[in-house]
Amino acid sequence: MTLKIISAEDILFEGEVSAVHLPGTQGAFTVLRNHASLISTLTPGRVEYDLPGGGRQGVDISGGIADIDRNVVAVCIF
Repeated sequence: MTLKIISAEDILFEGEVSAVHLPGTQGAFTVLRNHASLISTLTPGRVEYDLPGGGRQGVDISGGIADIDRNVVAVCIF
């Protein structure tokens, strides 16, 4: 699945991941391959993602929106 983390100034990450962990306003949640389509607002916290070869990376955010559709997770942060 593809993850894109973007802000108004820059693309912070774009690449293949095996899982994305997001701080949703209704609670933290994880997105895996073939997840149902979803749009969610995000609270301040950390977006973490698992790389296909192993390992986990992350980006601290102050809020944003996540759009999940057809194995693409687009995270717009502010």
